[in-house]
Amino acid sequence: MITVIIAGGSGTRLWPLSTPDYPKHLLVINGQDKSLLQNTYERAKKISSAVYVLPEISHAHHVKEQLPELNDEAFIIEPARRGTASCIVAALEHVSKREDPDEPIAFLSADHYIRDIAGFTHSFKVAEKVSKKEKRIVLVGVEPDYPATGFGYIQKDGLYDEELFVYNVHSFKEKPDFDTAKKYIKSGNYLWNCGYFVGSVNTFKDNMRKHAPKMYASYEKLVATKNEKEYKETYLGFENDTIDYALIEHVDDLLVVPASFDWMDLGSFGDIHKAVESDTKGNHTHGDDIKLEDVQNSFVQSYTDVPLAVIGLDNVVVINTKHGILVARKDLAQKVGEVSKRINGKK
Repeated sequence: MITVIIAGGSGTRLWPLSTPDYPKHLLVINGQDKSLLQNTYERAKKISSAVYVLPEISHAHHVKEQLPELNDEAFIIEPARRGTASCIVAALEHVSKREDPDEPIAFLSADHYIRDIAGFTHSFKVAEKVSKKEKRIVLVGVEPDYPATGFGYIQKDGLYDEELFVYNVHSFKEKPDFDTAKKYIKSGNYLWNCGYFVGSVNTFKDNMRKHAPKMYASYEKLVATKNEKEYKETYLGFENDTIDYALIEHVDDLLVVPASFDWMDLGSFGDIHKAVESDTKGNHTHGDDIKLEDVQNSFVQSYTDVPLAVIGLDNVVVINTKHGILVARKDLAQKVGEVSKRINGKK
């Protein structure tokens, strides 16, 4: 199997720790010595004979610095952000010229937090086997453990392979409201859609021809480019669309493997707080010269040499960096992305 790690990201939801120039997947968030991207790469090596990484040009140099063992051909540089559909087109064009077009490709996000490496490897090996045998796109969906309203859902449609525990896909559901999400959980018939899918170049080409002709036309245009300038101009002309909307949700014979590993998206500081160590009061701190007094259930980090004191607060996020200072209620941390876009828009 081949792996393509999608390492774009705009760095908005974890501002000011992440920025457009240094987005989330480049961060070390769990007290270890590797970033989310580096940990994703280590997982990719467990399932792959070849690993490719697709960053956006603004932070490609940081990505290369974090993955020094990869040569230049392993990097597929996105000239500008044009959505995950265009990322997949670029990846398919790049891989098609270097690898067996019938070898399954696992597409992974660079910014997911996973601890169970053995479970991850097993799930993707199953997806690889089924995709190769059936020449179909196979998803890997995560079993939901709470009624999340921030994720899309995959509705299962009966077992396709009882031995390998693979399901047919009935439909996709948009991010639900809380009551609908509770019904999904209760039914046991839904998985979180985490954007994991496996399929060969030829499998994707067949599905693009049938279900996404615009996307296939973009692929053919990119294949036909003759130099870097022509490639960039062609890519910048692509529509900004997600792979789910452009292709995946239109394919009528998808399969899905329920993930046998833990998974976190880390889409907010509240999510990160769950992934890091905290003291007996539920506080996580990182940085020098931080003083807490009567503080509980809070996430506090400082990356400057200025002393930081937090007093009498509960359930807050306090981030102090050279890029800015954030103070927010932890349960409102999803709003950080909106605010950071306004801040960056003023620059």
